[in-house]
Amino acid sequence: MESSELYAQILTNLGEDINREGLVKTPERAAKAMDFLTRGYHQDLETVLNDAVFESDNDQMVIVKDIELYSLCEHHLLPFVGKVHVAYLPKGKVIGLSKVARISDMFARRLQIQENLTKQIAEAIQDVTGAAGVGVVIEAQHFCMMMRGVEKQNSSTVSSMMLGTFRDKIETRQEFLNLIK
Repeated sequence: MESSELYAQILTNLGEDINREGLVKTPERAAKAMDFLTRGYHQDLETVLNDAVFESDNDQMVIVKDIELYSLCEHHLLPFVGKVHVAYLPKGKVIGLSKVARISDMFARRLQIQENLTKQIAEAIQDVTGAAGVGVVIEAQHFCMMMRGVEKQNSSTVSSMMLGTFRDKIETRQEFLNLIK
């Protein structure tokens, strides 16, 4: 069965008339939207990087902050939105700055929980750079908490993953956290 047929079935089960003017093309649009929102399943790290890993003797912290984040929670298929902050301490290699955002998007565009997303981004940055340390912080608002359940409109969730020097040295972790404030 095609995805659009499944959306038509969902709408029918809700009691909607899928032949009414506003819904005639909704099953196809919904299927296309879901494909777009979960396109991370069809991406891999090597393709996303596109050879943008460069030799460098820089060993100072690199931070890309306030990266927009859009994902779907795997429990309710509702959005969570926010921002990602990524830092790493190069050890011979750096990656193109836009690749940090693309790596974040690749994992965010899968059904997720924020905790796993944070870890996946950190481990991917670590794997491709061989960095001395990686820090990732995600701040997000979850529609599954805002639109249903406890219905808390102003709640947000912060998760972090610290690897290497960011985990072992409080000074490095604190520098990162101060710089993303």
